[in-house]
Amino acid sequence: MENVRETFKEVAAAILPVTIVVLIIQIALIRLPLENILQFLIGALFVSIGFFLFLLGVNAGLLPVGELIGRTLPKTKKPLLIILTGFFLGFAATVAEPDLRVLANQIDQVSDGAISSGVLVLTVSFGLAIFVALALIRILFTIPIHAMMIGSYALVFSLSLFVPDTFLPIAFDAGGVTTGPMAVPFVLALGIGIASSLRKNSTKSGEGFGLIGLASVGPILAIMILGVLYR
Repeated sequence: MENVRETFKEVAAAILPVTIVVLIIQIALIRLPLENILQFLIGALFVSIGFFLFLLGVNAGLLPVGELIGRTLPKTKKPLLIILTGFFLGFAATVAEPDLRVLANQIDQVSDGAISSGVLVLTVSFGLAIFVALALIRILFTIPIHAMMIGSYALVFSLSLFVPDTFLPIAFDAGGVTTGPMAVPFVLALGIGIASSLRKNSTKSGEGFGLIGLASVGPILAIMILGVLYR
């Protein structure tokens, strides 16, 4: 019951400020028709209900299962299995990411189908999956995170010189939308579970953090490569 109460407070804190700001702008400036405002309020209600149920599901299922998988995998003593599991889980979580679907549909509409939503979703998902696998390699072999981050962004900035201007902003937006409500809880819990299992002391188990920051570089590079191929 406490979890339900806390989740309700989180949802209210997330949705109410946006709703209030939109209503203030409506009254003070834009004065949209009443029908549009009612649609917005009904939509905000549905979003609140969906967000509430989603967070309950995350806390009850995604986070515990992700961490449990992360704690169990190292016991197999098979690094390749751990890396492949991270790849496929990262891919599946990104395909299901609602933020990515919104971005893909918007780009599909703006480009008149030249960049289809299906191609974009798969490209971004593969990019994130590959970098989730690399992030797990970092945890397994204790590679310094700054070395991988510097190398990754050096590659991003180098490749940006050859990417068409149309694809460059899409690439960086793709990196942002993958840090959404589906990928982050599951992948982060997986990384922390693996790090905690491999490093028994609390200091080293913190190596599970930084996984999302590194993984989000993957979609940027993937869209840049797609842009070079579309050129």
